[in-house]
Amino acid sequence: MSRWTATEGAPFPLGASWVAEEQAYNFALYSKHAERVTLLFYQRDDCVQPLLRWPLDSQKNKSGPIWHCRIPQHRLKAAAYYAYAVDGPAPQGRFAWHAFDPEKILLDPYAKSVVFPPTFDRRAAMRPGSNAGQAPLAALDACVRAGAGPHARHPRHDADLIIYELHVRGFTNHPSSGVSPEKRGTYAGLIEKIPYLQALGVTAVELLPVFQFDPQENNYWGYMPLSFFSPHHGYAARSDGGTCGPQQEFRAMVEAFHAADIEVLLDVVYNHTGEGNQNGPLYSFKGIDNSTYYLISDRPADRYENYSGTGNTLNCANRYVRKMILDSLRHWVRAMGVDGFRFDLASVFSRNTDGSINLNDPQLFADIVADPELGQRRLIAEPWDVEAYQLGRKLPGVLWHQWNGRFRDDVRRFVRGDNGLVGSLMYRLYGSDDLFPDDLPHAYHPYQSVNYLTSHDGFTLYDLVAYNQKHNRANGHNNTDGTDANYSWNCGWEGDENLPADVLRLRHRQIKNFCCLLFLANGTPMLRGGDEFLQTQGGNNNPYNQDNETSWLDWNRLQNHADNFRFFQKMIAFRKAHPSLSRSRFWREDVRWFGAGPTVDLSEHSHSLALCVRGASQADDDLYILIHAGAEALTFLIQEGRADDWKRVVDTSRESPDDFCEPGTEMPLRSLSYEMKPHSVAVLIRPARDVKQESLI
Repeated sequence: MSRWTATEGAPFPLGASWVAEEQAYNFALYSKHAERVTLLFYQRDDCVQPLLRWPLDSQKNKSGPIWHCRIPQHRLKAAAYYAYAVDGPAPQGRFAWHAFDPEKILLDPYAKSVVFPPTFDRRAAMRPGSNAGQAPLAALDACVRAGAGPHARHPRHDADLIIYELHVRGFTNHPSSGVSPEKRGTYAGLIEKIPYLQALGVTAVELLPVFQFDPQENNYWGYMPLSFFSPHHGYAARSDGGTCGPQQEFRAMVEAFHAADIEVLLDVVYNHTGEGNQNGPLYSFKGIDNSTYYLISDRPADRYENYSGTGNTLNCANRYVRKMILDSLRHWVRAMGVDGFRFDLASVFSRNTDGSINLNDPQLFADIVADPELGQRRLIAEPWDVEAYQLGRKLPGVLWHQWNGRFRDDVRRFVRGDNGLVGSLMYRLYGSDDLFPDDLPHAYHPYQSVNYLTSHDGFTLYDLVAYNQKHNRANGHNNTDGTDANYSWNCGWEGDENLPADVLRLRHRQIKNFCCLLFLANGTPMLRGGDEFLQTQGGNNNPYNQDNETSWLDWNRLQNHADNFRFFQKMIAFRKAHPSLSRSRFWREDVRWFGAGPTVDLSEHSHSLALCVRGASQADDDLYILIHAGAEALTFLIQEGRADDWKRVVDTSRESPDDFCEPGTEMPLRSLSYEMKPHSVAVLIRPARDVKQESLI
């Protein structure tokens, strides 16, 4: 019996798929407003003239807003790549602002592998007329026929979760990385660095965007996606001309991380695309169905809403845009094996078609959480966009983790010595319950706060203590790009030229202070790759287009600053060894707050704080943490127990290796008075056995 789909094709799944029983390909493309759709097929050695044109008949090859067809493999002959040509009505108003151009060669939004011909030219997509031979194409090969198969294991960390943000290319591309030359800057290169990450104590890597982006867009970070399904070919050691090489290499990388018990999280960009505004290139979404995919404004001179800051904003209120996002997420989980996602500018998911914020129940958040696969993955939001700020309970993703920008800013300001921040520091160390309340209606967890001090976007940790001002002229915007709200302090000397030794010592101490506050706070810590060995960008806080030694990690600094690496390594291990620090719930009655004396000094000019975290409820030791951001020495009086109960583990004012005592070599206190040097943090430990003995007296 004949089947309708064998002749007409099926509307799902979207994209190109292999139908094994028919030895045929099925193609499905969403375009609600298109009037004519033609499939174009190309040979590997000719990306200008189509080998085959396949017009779709709306009376036969269209179901609702989806155009579809099924083509036997033998009809495609030597075809290796495919694309679309789409035509439709002229622009007709805000919510029907079309951008059809039948001369443009359009990339399938569901392309699993993107190919750039040798004559590819971004400029051709930015001007009227054909861009044949100069447009990106979708690969039609074996990788559309089969997925990766089941992954043997997916690591899942909780109390020991340490997130490490890194850039695939920048992490290993520097000659000093020690990675095989042919694998530098690639997925395969990361595999060679797994032993380093294990030694540091990392349990999850968060990869900056790996979606395919335009290689001519002058974008190093990758936050301008061209395809939501294809891994970026520039990060593959072997691109294989756009076939399966990048997918296979990416999956091998994920499996290697999993074998090392490290989660793989992707920084994903579903808030905009690389097509920009009305002056940007027409590669795919614009020419397929502009008014569906993008939020359109009512401004004649600027037709694209720009809540992303990059020229356009995806219309996440549309059901087919949401479906594309969900399908993309499932693809990266099922076929590529990843463990979770960090959603760039996630507040865009809350925007209605007119750009307003949906304060009730934005559908995309609900769709992701309700999905039986995606809802079980680690979901992290950047809870803002260019105009909205939804940190904490304002974000509709109630169960999601969130990048805590307040932790970043409050801790930076406290450590540099700003006034009036002791109370704010208490909130951040406690787990930010002012943002993530654990009362009956909300019941948030402290681990939902992703605590971080630096990320790709801004100063490195070293530059935070080395520069008062940004130095971004290399980016080409006359130093106007990048934030001015860095909350940095150069410790008395701008940059590194002719740097006095005492300033360098203070910088090292401040970095250790930052490290302590990050890993002693309740919540989920995230470390920017390279901060542990004082990576610098020369004061550039927005090197989005610097694919060079400004952004690449200089591994020579690991040897030059081995003492700093050791401190980070020890602090991570200390956190893992003490479950009192990282809890599912807030510390509540297990914490007591002090100042240099018995009470916290919350006055405007106070720069000191102490706390005692009792560990009995967690079968852990007691910890006493002393924090002093003042410029003069200050004597603290320990408020718990006897002097011989406590041993010093950490004192950032001391030189390495005395700044962090190895287990078993902690130094007993001789007095309950402890002198804190300027700008320092100290950590004392009272072993659990001593607590038990004291309770029996």
